[in-house]
Amino acid sequence: MSKAKFRVWRGDAGEGELVDYTVEVNEGEVVLDVLHRLQATQTPDLAVRWNCKAGKCGSCSMEINGRPRLACMTRMSTLDQSEPIAVTPLRTFPVIRDLVCDVSYNYVKARQIPSFTPDPSVKPGEFRMQQEDVQRSQEFRRCIECYLCQNVCHVIRDHEENKEAFSGPRFLMRVAELEMHPADTADRRLAAQEDYGLGYCNITKCCTEVCPEHIKITDNALIPMKERVATRKYDPLVWLGSKIGRRPADTPKVPNT
Repeated sequence: MSKAKFRVWRGDAGEGELVDYTVEVNEGEVVLDVLHRLQATQTPDLAVRWNCKAGKCGSCSMEINGRPRLACMTRMSTLDQSEPIAVTPLRTFPVIRDLVCDVSYNYVKARQIPSFTPDPSVKPGEFRMQQEDVQRSQEFRRCIECYLCQNVCHVIRDHEENKEAFSGPRFLMRVAELEMHPADTADRRLAAQEDYGLGYCNITKCCTEVCPEHIKITDNALIPMKERVATRKYDPLVWLGSKIGRRPADTPKVPNT
């Protein structure tokens, strides 16, 4: 058993400050264990959000020494304990109290995305998918909605005014997942650009770097979606096809000569 110095942000939506604590640390513990010990021994009113303690619920997202992490998956042995360990709430979202943030922005964005839209003529059990398509979708479904990618994305982290027009990497990944699904009949490319702010993303890969599920958000979702949007908008054959497809049904046909 050893002791470590923690510098924990305490406060609410109005104001707050970093408070220093010295707490015992046992071998093999993670940061969440130490925060629980703080609650039990020194500061019972410390607000910390958590649930599964297994890296699957995404609840204990916070910033540890300035890096967005899951507290339940950050081992104390990986941190330099010769200096105080700074634990602060996610910077992008409003603080409710201490380490707990209001992440309702993400739920608002989730509700804006139209759900899976299959062909109504295909009956249950009739549709078949290639294994390649299954695997592509499965990667995106590993998301635990910890919102670390949302927190670290500078488009909303540094620019509050962008939140209205930009859905963030987690939900642009959801749009890409549906667009790439062979059974989804909706064309989501225009909406990705105009409704969800895909053009704001400049593919710095910061979202990929912090993903605890190691999803290649940038390479496998955002970049392919940008390519699909560009193809739809600038490829002359695709553009012509979209115009023809929109022709009114009562447009007279030119007879063959």
